[in-house]
Amino acid sequence: MNFLTIGHRGVMGVEPENTLRSFVAAEHAGLDVVELDLHLSKDGALVVMHDPEVDRTTDGTGPIADRTLAELRTLDAGRGERVPVFEEVLDALRLPLQAEIKDVQAARALAAVMHERDLVDRVEVSSFHDEALVEIARLVPGVRTALIGSRYGLDIVDRAVRAGAATVCLNLRRLTLETVEEARKRDLRIIGWVVNTQEQLRLVRALELDGATTDYPEIRRTGRFTA
Repeated sequence: MNFLTIGHRGVMGVEPENTLRSFVAAEHAGLDVVELDLHLSKDGALVVMHDPEVDRTTDGTGPIADRTLAELRTLDAGRGERVPVFEEVLDALRLPLQAEIKDVQAARALAAVMHERDLVDRVEVSSFHDEALVEIARLVPGVRTALIGSRYGLDIVDRAVRAGAATVCLNLRRLTLETVEEARKRDLRIIGWVVNTQEQLRLVRALELDGATTDYPEIRRTGRFTA
């Protein structure tokens, strides 16, 4: 089994999250995939940031949607990094990407870039929102999608199947063997998040998950050998 290590917003445990610096560090550390988050700016750019507001991760305040890309570019996203757009990440890295979208509008903007750059094989699209996955699948035939669950029950499996997702990305703190077994019955790939300790990694391997999303590059080095 090919166990995947996925860099959470790059390697956010050691670098400013969702920045080019963090993404490049993840690639240099040998992680298999880089995960990032997308929001739309006021003028429709696919901005890479987790929160809908800029407050937590930059020196600015207010919603992303209220600022143009040029205005967002003036912000410090940590250690002098600027807020990147999705296309810049594509150009800076060779790794596959897992792009999390928050709504249908972002799905439509992402679909345009995926068609323009032929990204079906490189980008997996993830979301907490079923309707966003349904929309990206409608717009980009053959796209791989993943349904994310934080607080969930066995219904997460039915939701993923209905949305056409091939993967479920599940909060490890709520993951049960029953959920894993149900997902396996439906031929779903299972990724656990966030896996930052050896104890968490051992649980992931004991449950025979397909991969782990982590804040730290060390998980890549030990993930292949932890039983």
